[in-house]
Amino acid sequence: MEELNNLFNPMLTPKQMLHKGIFGGTYFSQLVDYRTFPEDWFENLDESYYLSKKYLVKINLFKIKSGQSQEEWEAKGWIHKDDPRGWFEWYCKYYRGRRHEDDIRQIKRWLAFCGPKGRFRNSIYNKIYKSGLGLENSNDISPRIQQSLLHWSYIVNNEHYELWKLERQK
Repeated sequence: MEELNNLFNPMLTPKQMLHKGIFGGTYFSQLVDYRTFPEDWFENLDESYYLSKKYLVKINLFKIKSGQSQEEWEAKGWIHKDDPRGWFEWYCKYYRGRRHEDDIRQIKRWLAFCGPKGRFRNSIYNKIYKSGLGLENSNDISPRIQQSLLHWSYIVNNEHYELWKLERQK
């Protein structure tokens, strides 16, 4: 577990993620009471960023619908009974210090998605590289992938992009 914890490096706090715009603002609209989390996470944040009954594309940082529905998450077995809203709920609790029987599974999911060998992390860097636009002009490249990465507390960045390019040359 310690080795996994060393590889698990989300880039943003849950508060930062919420303020950037995730899940179309719907995350706390069902199953989980946002009031169980620190008040400061929601300070100066319009309720539409976390309590919307309808998925609002305009809330998301990349202004695109990204992700799957609660029903799809459940059908794929991604939900643990203690965290009915999935990975982000688990991460919020993990960030606050909870350690749980589901930690290894969730950390492995994060690594597979956006860790150093993560499928979506490598995919976006490959798309950026092939575009020839460079990282500084990458916001319009695969915004759906970038929004999905944000849902997992990952943002495209120069340090990881340069490491990706070095690995690619091997």
